[in-house]
Amino acid sequence: MRARLTALAVAATALAVPGATSAAHASDNGLSVRPAMGWSSWSFVRRWPTEAKIKAQADALASSGLKDHGFVYINLDDFWQKCDSNGFTVDSYGRWAVDTSKFPSGIKALADYVHGKGLKFGFYVTPGIAKNAVTKNTPIEGTSYHAKDIADTSKTEKNYNCKNMYYIDYSKAGAQEFVNSWANQFASWGVDYLKIDGVGSADVPDVQAWDKALRATGRPINFALSNNLPIANATTWKKLANSWRTQGDVECYCGSGSNGSGYPLTDWSHVSSRFGTAASWQQYAGPGGWNDLDSLEIGNGDQAGLTADQRRSMFTLWAMAASPLLLGTDLTNLNSTDTAMLTNDRLIGVDQDGVAAGRIVNSGVKQVWRKKESNGDYVVALFNTGTSGNSTVSVNWSQVGFSGSASVTDLWSGKATGTVADSYSATLRPGETRLIRAHPL
Repeated sequence: MRARLTALAVAATALAVPGATSAAHASDNGLSVRPAMGWSSWSFVRRWPTEAKIKAQADALASSGLKDHGFVYINLDDFWQKCDSNGFTVDSYGRWAVDTSKFPSGIKALADYVHGKGLKFGFYVTPGIAKNAVTKNTPIEGTSYHAKDIADTSKTEKNYNCKNMYYIDYSKAGAQEFVNSWANQFASWGVDYLKIDGVGSADVPDVQAWDKALRATGRPINFALSNNLPIANATTWKKLANSWRTQGDVECYCGSGSNGSGYPLTDWSHVSSRFGTAASWQQYAGPGGWNDLDSLEIGNGDQAGLTADQRRSMFTLWAMAASPLLLGTDLTNLNSTDTAMLTNDRLIGVDQDGVAAGRIVNSGVKQVWRKKESNGDYVVALFNTGTSGNSTVSVNWSQVGFSGSASVTDLWSGKATGTVADSYSATLRPGETRLIRAHPL
């Protein structure tokens, strides 16, 4: 954990970038003081998670050394549930039932296994109440209420798997208690991170209910929202959650498997589109709540769908934006080039400094981002976002925030560049980045 501890020490009094505002207070649940780091099942495992697959990824996260650099979450995404022709099958209290053919030992046993590796366990849900719960009118645990008392059957919630989820009417008695019972179940299973997916503006009552329920469990559970959250509600997401997906999926769904699964996992257009949203959302990030750019597709080399230059640029953007670093790749087949990227403590430190960078140059394929840290240093990223042709990207120190000269270090290589006066330039290959630390003299 050396890298994380160092990053936290550096970031303790990090300064916000100019233009940032305190438009809303961050969630005060005490979690995610720095962006979460770990792995999520969706990109690679996709619709076919099993107990054995998740255990294998946990084993690899621990044995690869990534855990020692701060990657600690193992997050099980969608498709852990069981469905029938009417949607999700449910337990006696109307909550989704675990698909025991995939997870024969149950979720608690899986979480225990992950915890035994010194890691944390993440889980997945979407808003609403299942049609099967309403049809069966299942009781709400610990109350005299039932599913029909709280369901708004005139509206169906967004769900990507079994569908058939009704809205919950939170003006009805028993609604909060239903969410509480689900949160208590997850807490009893050992969940450390909960992603609630399919969230839109109409789901603010659900997010409020889940925030309240998770706090009431007494277990620290990092609360993440997904996906493509409307920026119009940014101050609400910031108040209630620890992270929020600012865009749709980073996966290209262009692999050769069913539903576009398999390699490639993504492509450059799905990554480069994040530059604009990262700039738009920058002001809302800070300790306790982060702009989530989605899974980091580094680990499996070029087959993930990006060149080495593009993968470094992806990591650089995520780090500059202080996004959660949740790997989407197959950790059981790590590529040595990518392992070197992911264990670069200088890059991790940029992500974990607790400051989201602002964009100061946006001209065609040329972009420059900057942030200032507590010791007075500036971290500056230069990008060529194009797919053909070299480009020389330049920035004046006055644009960065100071004047005169600076001692410059390349953060990818760790090499000192020396003293640079007035401005900095780099000629970059298509998709390449240059990440520097500038210490004003």
